[in-house]
Amino acid sequence: MTASLDMVPTPWGATKLLDTCLRQCLLDVAWQSIHYGLERSEPPLLKPDDYPEILREHRASFVTLTKEKRLRGCIGTLEAIRPLVEDTAHNAYAAAFQDPRFSPLTRGELDKLDLKISILSLSTPIAFTSEEDLLRQLRPGIDGLIIQQGDHRATFLPAVWDSLPNPTDYLRDLKRKAGITTNDEPLKAWRYTTEFF
Repeated sequence: MTASLDMVPTPWGATKLLDTCLRQCLLDVAWQSIHYGLERSEPPLLKPDDYPEILREHRASFVTLTKEKRLRGCIGTLEAIRPLVEDTAHNAYAAAFQDPRFSPLTRGELDKLDLKISILSLSTPIAFTSEEDLLRQLRPGIDGLIIQQGDHRATFLPAVWDSLPNPTDYLRDLKRKAGITTNDEPLKAWRYTTEFF
């Protein structure tokens, strides 16, 4: 039977559909992308056909870097636009060197760096009548949330529930991240889950 990346949510948004070997393969790709970036100041060009079929499926991913338990970079995609292995390599490079919140990673930081990968399920729209209704529908620890108002858009991964366990705080900080400051336009929202490792 062919493996699939269709995901069923479990606590903290985690599923385990990739076995340990496949997870390690993606983690290796992400680290190699960062090392390559330090050497050549550009992301590596991968050949997706060199990797297992499941890693060639088009999926969206995020790569999160922390240093001494503090965020050091986080970049990802919300839509599946390329093979997962390629998306992971691209986002690892971008998290290390192109996150506008941080200066580019230096070689001296590598030993203190921790790297996590989130593979996103397909997002589904949430129908709601008010912000209170949206808050009631959120599943803390399970849902990643995308919100949009006009040109303002942002997401929080399910892992963010670790630091913002209250739905009101989670949504408030996500609106702040998106730059949403008024209720003049309708708010749209989508949910997704992740495989996080």
